[in-house]
Amino acid sequence: MPENTSFLPIYNASSEQNSEYIRQMLPLMMQHNVPVDPLNYAVWYHYVAGTNADLNKAIDTLIRDQKSFDSDISLNLYKTHICNASVESFEKINSHLQRLISQTTLSVNATSEKASAAGDNFKDKLKELKSAQNEANLKSILIEIILETTQLAEASKVLKNKLENTNKEMEQLRNELTQVRVVANTDGLTGLLNRLAFDKALGELIENATTKNVCLAILDLDHFKRINDSFGHLVGDKVIKYFASLMKKHAAKYHYVARYGGEEMAIIMPDTVLTEAFNLIEQIRRALDKSNLKHKNDTETIGKVTVSAGIASLKAVDTAYTFTDRADKALYRAKETGRNRVVTENALYP
Repeated sequence: MPENTSFLPIYNASSEQNSEYIRQMLPLMMQHNVPVDPLNYAVWYHYVAGTNADLNKAIDTLIRDQKSFDSDISLNLYKTHICNASVESFEKINSHLQRLISQTTLSVNATSEKASAAGDNFKDKLKELKSAQNEANLKSILIEIILETTQLAEASKVLKNKLENTNKEMEQLRNELTQVRVVANTDGLTGLLNRLAFDKALGELIENATTKNVCLAILDLDHFKRINDSFGHLVGDKVIKYFASLMKKHAAKYHYVARYGGEEMAIIMPDTVLTEAFNLIEQIRRALDKSNLKHKNDTETIGKVTVSAGIASLKAVDTAYTFTDRADKALYRAKETGRNRVVTENALYP
């Protein structure tokens, strides 16, 4: 799966996964007359991988409306859904940073030239002082030295102010950069981590040999298509947002809560044994089960909304793929055995 590093995604799917994605995406791209270039490859890779629900929705809408996938549309899909619009933000910050560097360099160089010229002048004046014939001549030389020193001090003051202003602007840029990183890692609808940030966090935890007792839960709203078909996507989005709020409410601060894709959510739980993970996810399931969600003006009910979940515990030999695969299979068993339940990989807590 792709993970996010700085602004652009990198990919760590297995060879088997990549082969399957290619097998699916190339016929689709040919069917819709999409050129097989690197940018389009990335867009349709994400589409068939199913890692970005908003991207899939956008492409499905374009297909439904019979729009052509020209270069402008493809670039917009890439910037909006794969890089979360951080390309433009990064380019703006980079441009501002280059301007600051250029202006500061000019100021430093100008001050350096003045200091060098002043040093040469001081040497000349020192020679003149040694050979001064009278008091008037000596006074004139001293006045010139004082003026030169004053000008140099003024240049140093200007440079200092310039550097202070530059430092303030750099701090502002650092804050903007932090915000861009937050945007790049956040799902726009729910405020949870997005799939790219989830994959990155999971990969780092697996690589960290000191991390113990890591559990992963994947949760999926039951019969969510019925909600979208009956009430529309706007209501469906509200249900997803409410579900996400329950996840954030019950999860610990050190947990990684993410929108895994569409109506699927996931929680990575470091320092958590399987029984603790089960109890946490069961709390979320019960909270949603007891909710009475309304549609319009608090009068029309949406009906019972439930969730199924699967949990796996990290093993020493796990990769990101094997770990998520076991959690996904546990989720599948929860769906198979009646939904609205939490199932662990070893089925001790049906």
